[in-house]
Amino acid sequence: MPEQKFHRKLAIVTGAGQGIGYEICRQLALHGATVVLNDIDETLTARASQKIRKEGGDCHPHAGDCSNVEFIREMVQTATTRFGELHVAVANAGITLFGDFFNYERDPFFKVMELNLGGTFFLAQAAALQMRKQEKGGSILLMSSVTGHQAHKNLAAYGMTKAAIEMLARNLVVELSPHHININAIAPGATLTERTLGDAEYERTWSRITPMGRPATVEDIAAAALFLVSEEARHITGQTIIIDGGWTTVSPSPY
Repeated sequence: MPEQKFHRKLAIVTGAGQGIGYEICRQLALHGATVVLNDIDETLTARASQKIRKEGGDCHPHAGDCSNVEFIREMVQTATTRFGELHVAVANAGITLFGDFFNYERDPFFKVMELNLGGTFFLAQAAALQMRKQEKGGSILLMSSVTGHQAHKNLAAYGMTKAAIEMLARNLVVELSPHHININAIAPGATLTERTLGDAEYERTWSRITPMGRPATVEDIAAAALFLVSEEARHITGQTIIIDGGWTTVSPSPY
């Protein structure tokens, strides 16, 4: 088993049924944390948690929609009632809805805003309220994207949410630091996940245009996430780490 850096710590990770969120849960659990794994898909949530438990991790499913503020508050309350003090919250839940700016409709726009911005904001709020009550500090991590830094065709709404999430991480330094809570964000670039591997050209395309010669793996992203919520990063706050193999330095379009 890996070093138990998160022994006796409770973490909540949203949008974690697969992909980056799942790997963050997996790594936290294998490093000793008790993890509450959330996803909107109940079957996926249960299956993901079971897989982590089979590897020896302490992981518990909590399915639900993180665009619902009351659900977020209930999840934090239930987790702390069952497992004790909250130490880590990772706001990973989000949705990507591509669309031409000139034809983008109201419903998909507000769906992206409600989950990406609302879900992130209110998980940070609920986690911070709990951590403030505990008076022992904690770590909050938000999920941005390289699309918050560089324009990407048909992702105007999504990109603006990711840029806003990074501003939220900076702004909340003022609110959270007096309570010894640090808050940061990570901004993944092209990453190999169940979703992106459904595109037969994805890995080849991003390997060609990424300076490091390949897209990220979920393990690459999870490694940075675990560092930022660990004790080693307690004096790092308000920052965003871009994990993209150098793509944003040159920014060639995949199209």
